[in-house]
Amino acid sequence: MVRYRAAWVLPIDRPPVPGGTVTVERGLIARVDETVIGDADDLGSVAILPGLVNAHTHLELSWMRGRLPAVGSMPAWTASLIELRRSVSNEPVEPIIAAIAEARASGTGLVGDVTNTLATYEPLADSDLSAAVFRELIGFSAADPDAVVSAAARQIHELTPIAWLRPSIVPHAPYSVSPSLFAAIQRRAGGAPLSIHLGESAAEIEFLRDGSGAWRTLLESLGAWNPSWTPPGCGPVEYMDRLGLVSENLIAVHGVQFTDDELSRLAVARATIVACPRSNRRTAAGLPPIERFYASGIRVAVGTDSLASVEDLNLFAEMAEIRRLAPSVPARAILRSATQGGAEALGFASELGTLEPGKRAQLLAVRLPAAVADVEEYLLSGIQPADIRWLDITNHEA
Repeated sequence: MVRYRAAWVLPIDRPPVPGGTVTVERGLIARVDETVIGDADDLGSVAILPGLVNAHTHLELSWMRGRLPAVGSMPAWTASLIELRRSVSNEPVEPIIAAIAEARASGTGLVGDVTNTLATYEPLADSDLSAAVFRELIGFSAADPDAVVSAAARQIHELTPIAWLRPSIVPHAPYSVSPSLFAAIQRRAGGAPLSIHLGESAAEIEFLRDGSGAWRTLLESLGAWNPSWTPPGCGPVEYMDRLGLVSENLIAVHGVQFTDDELSRLAVARATIVACPRSNRRTAAGLPPIERFYASGIRVAVGTDSLASVEDLNLFAEMAEIRRLAPSVPARAILRSATQGGAEALGFASELGTLEPGKRAQLLAVRLPAAVADVEEYLLSGIQPADIRWLDITNHEA
């Protein structure tokens, strides 16, 4: 049994506790108290909180860091990414390992990792990160969607099962996945989280409305256009709803273009939206309407996206950008999004995301200035890895 006392303890599911104590037993949180209980290791001027949850990233793209310049539109940025990706025969493993270490050093304990190759699975297995591993499928003109999904399912079946890594099959986006492939993925989903890039760019809205614009041009240039496809003539949320994908399992990533009605529809379905504002700026997708996200009542999670589109994987930096874009949103709500909200969306709510008895003791200690009037607001100021340490690196199987 180990006890930690700190200037502040942030359970997340309830208000911060000044001078609180966290008791850990056999790798699990035993209790959180408002006073000193027994012999505690007094950590001084730090805040203890659960490990952060990066609900959307692409670790396999880490080798692209700094290699994709900012361009004028999301489709143009994607075209550059595709061209760069074709320059290698496989995803280099060393940058993946370095990115995992970077994420961990900046306080992340759980990721929603999107992969087209499963190249990240073994590096994640060798790390202290937990992960929902999303095997992403792309196919706008696939002749046999069920065969595509079956092939991905076989890849997953061949992986060594690991309790803290949970692979599943997901679609990429409405402009890159055919209705029949969406349906084939849905038949295999089995209630697993379903991460989809959705409502990300204005070009996506145009494409769904009438089948025109830059996404169609890109599909045609890649030889991936399906002339039999009929534009749904609606927005992305309505389109997903018609396909039966709007549910509590849906993780709608980005949502830059969502209307209030679309956000309300997702909130009623108990879906999740993942905000990745730094990446949205870099890819010219636009800035997400963060304050409208929270006003809608939808569950909000936080992601960095990949190192192809963002300077680092520091979720504290992402929260600082969210605070800049949404000054009226309570700090507690943003912190909840980067912990509990992400854990709930990724299917890890019973293990991670809050400091509650029975959950894994993945505890962060963040160094604080001598006098902090508002600890929650301070944690949104852009905490750097030098001020972060893990208190208890526990066995994943605890």
